[in-house]
Amino acid sequence: MTGFDAIDALLAEARQEIPLPPPAERRAVREELNVSRAQLARVLDVSASTVGGWESGREPSGEVREKYAYFLDGARTKLAAGEAAPEAADASGSAVAEAPEESGSAGAQVADVGGAADAGEPADLDDVDLLAEPRPCVLCGQPARHQVEGFPQHLDPADCGTVEAPPPPRPAKQTPRGVKVVPVGRRVQAGDSPDLIARAVATALDQHNGDVEAATASLVKRAIPDAMALLDDSRKGGRYDIVAHPWLPDILRKQTARGADQIWEARPKWTRTELPPGEHQVTALDINGAYLSALKTHLPIGQLEHSEGGDHDRRRAGVHLITPPAWDHDAYVPNPLGGRDEPGPLWVTEPTLRLLLRLAGPKYGLCEPPQIHESWTSGATENLLEKFRIALKDARDRAIAEDDEVTLEYVKAMYSKFVSTMGESNYNRELYRPDWMHLIRSQAFVNLWWKAHRAYDEGLTVVRAMGTDELHVAGDWRAVFAEGRGVTEVKVKDVYTVGTGHPTDDGA
Repeated sequence: MTGFDAIDALLAEARQEIPLPPPAERRAVREELNVSRAQLARVLDVSASTVGGWESGREPSGEVREKYAYFLDGARTKLAAGEAAPEAADASGSAVAEAPEESGSAGAQVADVGGAADAGEPADLDDVDLLAEPRPCVLCGQPARHQVEGFPQHLDPADCGTVEAPPPPRPAKQTPRGVKVVPVGRRVQAGDSPDLIARAVATALDQHNGDVEAATASLVKRAIPDAMALLDDSRKGGRYDIVAHPWLPDILRKQTARGADQIWEARPKWTRTELPPGEHQVTALDINGAYLSALKTHLPIGQLEHSEGGDHDRRRAGVHLITPPAWDHDAYVPNPLGGRDEPGPLWVTEPTLRLLLRLAGPKYGLCEPPQIHESWTSGATENLLEKFRIALKDARDRAIAEDDEVTLEYVKAMYSKFVSTMGESNYNRELYRPDWMHLIRSQAFVNLWWKAHRAYDEGLTVVRAMGTDELHVAGDWRAVFAEGRGVTEVKVKDVYTVGTGHPTDDGA
């Protein structure tokens, strides 16, 4: 193919994106037709939260954009025809009799599946209880009459408070209100979801004529939008829509353009200072899929709310200002707070706090309980990203079994970039949750700490713990950890000797 032929082929394939009306008009058109987000999401093969994102300013792309534009154009045409019909009838002198609305009529049966059908008891919802007294909604903070799976929640979208823009900054001790919320009512029943990962890999290999290296590079490049599409797909049927761009307190905002916020993730950077006499063969173990496993952690569902005092509510999650306890075991296992030099209070995440509280309990008794001064939390669930995590894990397991390095690299890029770009990043504008980013990272560090403790408890000598996935031990580690490439297994990264005539960092 000549250069001109290639240009002609490119021009033939190139398509200009179809223009869409402003976000507010998209929502208005849909609501005027009495079409719910869930109904529209089903015919477009996306989630209701994705439609909500488009109505909040996100832009669809590709084939789904064409379908969405087709719906909006048809909806506006239908509404315009409906407005013109009464005028035509008046002009001809005919009268249109208004039929009384009956409970069995088609018009009366139209209900938004994203909210309650009426103001009475909700239908088609399991695990819904009527509260004796209203309690703050887990999404918007306003009083709600029902609770879903133990969380107070408005079942009618009209009752769930929303605003179009975040409020101005408030003093740290005030409770924020007015987060833009996508409320959820009746559960959307999801059908069989396509294997988005396998389909993307097959398409990439086909487009690059089986060139593994080129297909892998293409897939890694699009890992972020593909991860978000998989997240949307995995949320179909979920009880809570993800609040993608909540208002956040100042402690979760970067202090400078290239600086950091005030949250301490407790990243381990620990090396044992003394070893027993003699030489020791040390194995550096690589923990597989550290961030993938860490997706299973307690994440806040809605906006973070401020509280003061020393009590920890296990039904909530967020970040906490604590004075950490003294740690007297650094000679054998790492400090759960990681490599921190400065004393005094600091903001930690939910996984770090739960680790400290557990270690202070009667089973371990390794430290005193941390002192909690204040918190920013919301009602939480450990399963918010569970379907997303399982889809990635299953694809990773299949790729390992089939020796499919293309899928393996693609999946790794999806979960690692998903975690790293959900904070203040220009690469992911669909999800802005720096609180989640800190919690997931901290959960990975907590998981590594527990592996170090397990090694110590089983009689191994723990030599080093670094980051999310590096654990150095001396002794028969295969009696403690399974070797392999699965997320519950470990790989050998290096083997070196320390002890007499060998410094502890030799070969590490």
